[in-house]
Amino acid sequence: MVKLPVIDASRCKSCGICVELCPRSVLAAKEPLYKAYVNEASACVACRVCELSCPDWAIAVEETEAR
Repeated sequence: MVKLPVIDASRCKSCGICVELCPRSVLAAKEPLYKAYVNEASACVACRVCELSCPDWAIAVEETEAR
């Protein structure tokens, strides 16, 4: 089990704050709506910057199966 960001796409407002603030470039945004997604899971150190900076509570760093 590892801790990774889990993104609720229905809550994500495509602001890009999490993508910009992630110190390890774990997150990215995909077109056409630029919703955040986990692009580089192996780089995540579970610092929770994405979770704490999301104004819409769309991200939670949770224990999950390794991908």
